[in-house]
Parts: sequence; structure tokens; C-alpha cells
Amino acid sequence: MLELLAFISWLLGLYTYVIIAAAVFSWLYAFNVINAGNDIVSAIGRFLYGVTEPVLRPVRNVLPNMGGMDLSPIVVILGIYFIRFVVIPNIARALI
Repeated sequence: MLELLAFISWLLGLYTYVIIAAAVFSWLYAFNVINAGNDIVSAIGRFLYGVTEPVLRPVRNVLPNMGGMDLSPIVVILGIYFIRFVVIPNIARALI
């Protein structure tokens, strides 16, 4: 069971990096740093959007409008850190 908790923690850490990559990609896309017409760039953008949007959309709906500033990735990353460093270790301690 501890190995499963470690694997879940690893997956949550990986998802944190995916959220950061999606946020950076959206900034690069918004400021026309990357070519949106490129097929590879478009595929990467669709992948990042498809993977992160199901988690970020409910958080965006709850947060108030910040005038173009999207704080949902920060809120989700803080939630992931809480799960990884508070919830999972307490579950592991309870199992030992």
C-alpha cells in the first residue's frame, strides 16, 4: 500500500509540471512567441489543454474574475502540494 501512495505522489508531482508547462505555453501563445500555425506546436497545445482543463475549469468557476489573470493553476498546484505533503504522509503513517 505504501508503494501505491508513493506512486500517487509521483503522479501528482508529474501533473504539477504539466500544469506549469500549460501555463507557460499559454503565455507564449498569448504573446505570439510561438507559431500557432505549426502542427507540432498545435498538437502540444491541444494535449496540454486537454490534460489540464478538466481540473482547472472547476477551479476557475469558483474563483472570482481577476481581470484577465488566471490564478487557477496556482490554486491547483497548492492543492496538489497539500495532498502530497500532508494527506499522503498521514495516510502512510496510519497504515504503518
